[in-house]
Amino acid sequence: MTVAFVLGNGVGRAGLPLLHIQKLGKIYGCNALYREFTPDVLVATDRLIAAQIQADGYAVKNRFYTRKPIQGQGAHSIPREYYGFSSGPNAVAIAAADGATRVYLLGFDMGPSVHNKFNNMYAGTEFYKPADSPTTFTGNWSKQLTTITKNFPKIQFVRVCSNTTARLPELEKIKNLQHEDLDTFVMRINNQKDL
Repeated sequence: MTVAFVLGNGVGRAGLPLLHIQKLGKIYGCNALYREFTPDVLVATDRLIAAQIQADGYAVKNRFYTRKPIQGQGAHSIPREYYGFSSGPNAVAIAAADGATRVYLLGFDMGPSVHNKFNNMYAGTEFYKPADSPTTFTGNWSKQLTTITKNFPKIQFVRVCSNTTARLPELEKIKNLQHEDLDTFVMRINNQKDL
């Protein structure tokens, strides 16, 4: 079995040992993650941060996907069938297309923070809304993840849930998407078994 880990930027993934997780499988990440950690694959669909990532030279040295790569900067184009999808779902689709048989979704909170505000690890930094902003609408992300799980029916997707993860009935109906609590996931990676 080939395991991949996709990092959304919800606060539910705060404190996870990313270097340890990377030893267990490829990490696919989104947007500002590159400021603090280099995943195996980075995805950014938002134009401004994608341009910054390329301007920083990141895409020349690392595998990076965006909608409209700047010529000569090393970026790859988002797969055509997911062109309109957001960064997180695109990272999930790329992990699946790369051959992972189990894909863990970490930080895909898709709901408000514990303070009922904008839920993002990078809130208040460049290209992100302030931390006290209202929550982000996540209906499109649910639809996009549903499409991806249908497109890859033989892959097992696992959404890791913390106390900031929204319960979304539409995702709970998907046969090849299970939900697992954060404590169980941490136990699995610490024991390096049953991943």
